[in-house]
Amino acid sequence: MWHDVVDLREFYETRRGQVARHMVRRAVRSIWPNLSGQSLLGLGFATPYMRQFRSEAERVVAFMPASQGVMHWPPEGPGLVSLVEETELPLPDASVDRVLLVHGLENTEALRALLREIWRVLTGDGRLLVVVPNRRGIWARSDRTPLGWGHPYSGTQLSRVLRDNMFIPNRTERALYVPPIANYTFLRSAPAWERMGARFFPTFAGVVMIESGKQLYAGTMKPAKQRRFRRPVVVSLPQAAGRMQRDLPEDS
Repeated sequence: MWHDVVDLREFYETRRGQVARHMVRRAVRSIWPNLSGQSLLGLGFATPYMRQFRSEAERVVAFMPASQGVMHWPPEGPGLVSLVEETELPLPDASVDRVLLVHGLENTEALRALLREIWRVLTGDGRLLVVVPNRRGIWARSDRTPLGWGHPYSGTQLSRVLRDNMFIPNRTERALYVPPIANYTFLRSAPAWERMGARFFPTFAGVVMIESGKQLYAGTMKPAKQRRFRRPVVVSLPQAAGRMQRDLPEDS
């Protein structure tokens, strides 16, 4: 079930949300250090992590699913956000270089359809970056933040989901080691938590992030479950059978 856009906005306005945004945004930038000349699409609620790319990417746009709701972004200037159906993205095939999916995969009820749509709109060498709550992390166990809602994933599970839906995982990162405690002391020490967590206990990060590319020969793969339509079977109608019987010559 999708989180309400108002709850997401309010979370990122809190000190805890600002710390989470800063830590995850640094990890996103480490994966995508430069998007000059490329187009970027944010899906779900990715806008807190997209501002850093506005000055360098050729085109930046965000889509928010109808079940979640939409809010204006950026606060200044014309809006760059549209309300869409997650399984019917209003973009032509192979039209986007990068897709950032945040607060999306763990909430959708149409996982395969969503990933197939992303696959469709990505260019041949495009990249998808998925950010999800880590199943083993503390953040996924607290329902006081958006990361505590929906279906969390381990790195292995997320990689399998991507492979099963025609993506090839290239790089895995983790972030957000500071506990989700609304305590000023804990939040101020977030950079130290990030350094220690990445070195000593990466399994317990708050989020898992996997960048993946398109599997271009995916057309030969077994597609998602679809309805099977059988060929119609033609049978003789009783009237026809009776007419055929009347046309036969009578015995002498």
